[in-house]
Amino acid sequence: MITNTIRARYGGPSQSTLMYSKPYTKRIDNLRMFVGYQPPKFQSFDRRGNPKQHVAHFIETCNNACTNGDLLVKQFVCSLRGNAFD
Repeated sequence: MITNTIRARYGGPSQSTLMYSKPYTKRIDNLRMFVGYQPPKFQSFDRRGNPKQHVAHFIETCNNACTNGDLLVKQFVCSLRGNAFD
């Protein structure tokens, strides 16, 4: 669900495969964080809470750490755990 939404927004196939693939495009995967970047501590999301609230908190946390744009997509994966990808 999340993977397909991100791929639809940023490009790439929307079909799931049995092989592992990152939920964002190769262009985003090739982006590098700036020197000295310290990723913020994220609240993990595992489908038990409110997804809209999680995304809002995630964006606010990243904005406070000067992370924005395509780098948000790359960092978002770090805020998910367990069944959140299903």
